Amino acid sequence: MAVAVGPGRGAEELTLLEKSLGLKKGNKYGSQGERKVPVLQTNNGPSLTGLTTIAMHLVKQAKRDQLLGSTAEEKAIVQQWLEYRVTQVDKQSSREETRIILKDLNSYLEDKVYVTGNNFTLADILMYYGLHHIIADLTVQEKEKYLNVSRWFNHIQHYPGIRQRLSSIVFIKNRLYNAH
Repeated sequence: MAVAVGPGRGAEELTLLEKSLGLKKGNKYGSQGERKVPVLQTNNGPSLTGLTTIAMHLVKQAKRDQLLGSTAEEKAIVQQWLEYRVTQVDKQSSREETRIILKDLNSYLEDKVYVTGNNFTLADILMYYGLHHIIADLTVQEKEKYLNVSRWFNHIQHYPGIRQRLSSIVFIKNRLYNAH
């Protein structure tokens, strides 16, 4: 299978994740196919393919298993959101699809601090990275329309070590916290 030379956005996200987990740099990322699926060449053994597969591997490498969920239910929810990230968020190609994703996520986050409920997980990190360019393009009015997404996104971008070199997205604070 041919591996493309220039890594895609997924490879950039994995580099951010690696740093946020406190792992030493040194992993070599590539990408394959037209969709630029991330590939990690491991030192000892076969290469790993796919954003979530590699991300989960990095979390285990960093011995931060709590990011994968602490209960069976939470683990399943993390898995569900990682899958959603790759099958829905990464594949959206129209403003309409983006609107549907934001609308669904907004109602889902209505009573939650994090995507799994009360604990910060890998799902929050990868959803944040996957949505960053989308949220960055929203108008102030659109951010207000998706208040729960905005509140969650703002919370995650201020989580230590997560945002790194990504631009800080500005939200109108009083609307985020006085919505109830």
